[in-house]
Amino acid sequence: MDRYSFCGREKKDVNLLIAGMEGHICDNCIEQAHAIIEEEFKKSDGFDLSGIELKKPREIKEFLDQYVIGQDDAKKILSVAVYNHYKRLNQKVEDDGTEIEKSNIILVGPTGTGKTLLAKTIARMLHVPFTIVDATVLTEAGYVGEDIESLLTRLLQAADYNIEAAERGIVFVDEIDKIARKGDNPSITRDVSGEGVQQGLLKLLEGAVVNVPPQGGRKHPEQKMIPVDTKNILFICGGAFEGIDRKIGQRLNTKVVGYNASKDTEKIDRENLLQYVSPQDLRSYGLIPEIIGRLPVLTYLSQLDREALRRILIEPKNSIIKQYIKLFHMDNIKLEFADDTLDYIVDKAIEFKLGARGLRSICETIMIDAMYDMPSTEEGEAEIVIEKEFASEKINRLSATRLKAS
Repeated sequence: MDRYSFCGREKKDVNLLIAGMEGHICDNCIEQAHAIIEEEFKKSDGFDLSGIELKKPREIKEFLDQYVIGQDDAKKILSVAVYNHYKRLNQKVEDDGTEIEKSNIILVGPTGTGKTLLAKTIARMLHVPFTIVDATVLTEAGYVGEDIESLLTRLLQAADYNIEAAERGIVFVDEIDKIARKGDNPSITRDVSGEGVQQGLLKLLEGAVVNVPPQGGRKHPEQKMIPVDTKNILFICGGAFEGIDRKIGQRLNTKVVGYNASKDTEKIDRENLLQYVSPQDLRSYGLIPEIIGRLPVLTYLSQLDREALRRILIEPKNSIIKQYIKLFHMDNIKLEFADDTLDYIVDKAIEFKLGARGLRSICETIMIDAMYDMPSTEEGEAEIVIEKEFASEKINRLSATRLKAS
């Protein structure tokens, strides 16, 4: 036989022939058919939109507790907001005219407190498309940088270009504080990466049909736009808002009038002013009133204390220590950390003021030599215990300046 019945190729053009009852198929056709089947299954089974298994707020918080330590206030507010949002998506159309509006969320908290982790964990639980976008790269349309619509481009990519799934997804806009208005008078200069971006975000947050370039903006001007309706997309914005505690303090101090008022101020916890954050503080920081009104759910994340950092090291399902133990276990090496070593790591993270992210960089500094040498040891089960003296020696090699830069 010179040609195959499935594709018509000649025998010399293929490597393998599989014979059937009344025909033959070559290896090239099998590979192409397999790729087509995988692509079709990905489209149909990637995200189950027939009905998201929505947990109650208490159950959502319990799920978050498995991955995020502390921040109970933020987790409670997020759980309620997400529950109400997806309850709104599943509501049946009724004749009473009541339409539930979506509640976008803004998280305020220092770096390394878990803003991004909270959003990621919620998306994992709901099994919906999720993307993280850095607001620092966004500019007003027509200027160098990324357009506002690139937020939705990345959401489409996360949803494998399933528009229906993307329209029920979650977008986490990180570093939202970096697009704060640069000056009190917006008419002096054009603020293309500050107020201009905030104005562009309004239609996305509110809910509108936006034409999205599937491959990004200016690099492919000939591409066909994809219309995406953002009314059911949940936007979670997060930012450190460095220095906003001073504005909160100023606002609280302005209420001091008379003897009784001064007694009330004594009840204020001045070590954690973020818990008193309000929309007017965001406005004084540089967010425009229109965007604050489209982010109605405002919550804060506290600076992590020593106990919280210690728990973050060992308790979550994907804690840092568990990750290192698993890495070494894959090389048949048993890894242990002494208790005083864990305390030392936490103390250094507090000293460098790096938050939970600092735990990772400190652990990496301590473990790098062990991870380099131990896999090359002779085969057979080995055991290594990380003592405080060993950790201290590794950290002392590295200056505080270099560690902070990491």
